[in-house]
Amino acid sequence: MTKQRLHDRFKAFFNDRWLVFVCAMWIQSCAGIGYLFGSISPVIKSTMGYNQRQVAILGVAKDLGDSIGFVPGSLCEIFPIWAISLIGVVQNFVGYGLVWLIVAQKVPALPLWVLCVAIFVGTNGETYFNTVALVSCVQNFPKNRGPVVGILKGFAGLSGAILTQIYAMINSPNEASLIFMIAVGPSMVVIAIMFVVRPVRGHRQARSSDNSSFLFTYSVCLILAAYLLGVLIVEDLVNLNQTLLTVLVAVLIILVLLPITIPVLLAFYSEPRHPVEENLLHETDKQEPSKSELQIGGSFILSEMEDEKPSEMDLLQPTERHRRIAHLQAKLFQAAAEGAVRIKRRKGPRRGEDFTLMQALRKADFLLMFFSLVLASGSGLTVIDNLGQICQSLGYNDTSIFVSMISIWNFLGRVGGGYFSEAIIR
Repeated sequence: MTKQRLHDRFKAFFNDRWLVFVCAMWIQSCAGIGYLFGSISPVIKSTMGYNQRQVAILGVAKDLGDSIGFVPGSLCEIFPIWAISLIGVVQNFVGYGLVWLIVAQKVPALPLWVLCVAIFVGTNGETYFNTVALVSCVQNFPKNRGPVVGILKGFAGLSGAILTQIYAMINSPNEASLIFMIAVGPSMVVIAIMFVVRPVRGHRQARSSDNSSFLFTYSVCLILAAYLLGVLIVEDLVNLNQTLLTVLVAVLIILVLLPITIPVLLAFYSEPRHPVEENLLHETDKQEPSKSELQIGGSFILSEMEDEKPSEMDLLQPTERHRRIAHLQAKLFQAAAEGAVRIKRRKGPRRGEDFTLMQALRKADFLLMFFSLVLASGSGLTVIDNLGQICQSLGYNDTSIFVSMISIWNFLGRVGGGYFSEAIIR
């Protein structure tokens, strides 16, 4: 392999949307900090001498920080993605760093409201991580949003089990060190890959290898969930020594890193595409923001494109599909020039396309999903926030196994939801 070709391969690897997706999975694997509240709340309660009402107030602060996602979402329209990641890193480190200083009694005792603010800020950093991962990957995979969102949100739920296992390997006698790990660990991961997770220009088109890549990712997800479940059962039945725990965590980290093989194989071991196909892909991507529509002169929108396109066209090979789309577009342009096709202005995007916040607020679909989420998510958050106290009331000293169990089933439910929603739509 020549030096120039190797350089081109590395460039293709860095600009591969699957690399972005894998790195977003890694961010989400340590970004579900809110799910660990059931593990850290008993430590805060015993160290600070709080009652259950005060712990519940801390839980509310955590939920508020985890739910204000429109701020980082709006900032993504203004600042580069890496800047949003950096804001999240600062919030996570400062917020949970202050919580650790208070709980570890490194600073004088502070009022409850200070701890609430610190938890709010730290958890809001997690929201920035989630937003960066979701915004980047949804834009890179416009035809596979269901699986992408399901997998990413699933890894956010699974992060509670992953971080719990890493903490078990550390085996720190100070229980407050879990809070320190929450402050430092995710921040280090995000800093390491914050310039990789971004919308990739010119590389968003569907590939023939996407189906096998998603199948491999789903397989890794199932293996990872089964492995964590098996580890939890073994740890509950047998007292494992520190060496064996370290080996189990090493295998866990390998499973989390395993999806990186997808962009590596695509960039370094797959045959380069034919120049004609590459040109067609890039020409199509230039029109991708309008998707099924064509912009004429930057002011008019040809809305008949989707109606004229045969439904079976999406099943063709990329080269043939883009050739037919280009031919159909040429025919529509000619018809528009002759006055045979009505050209009209669109007041907003169609269902399934990209909306701004103000456009979404005027849609019944968004309002229905918003109020459904508001009304339905409270019960699950209540259980997660009070899981530590529930376990202690039942006589369990170690709440980590229950936190991990919820994380695993949460993970499977979200991944399955993404998969079946896409299957139903298709």
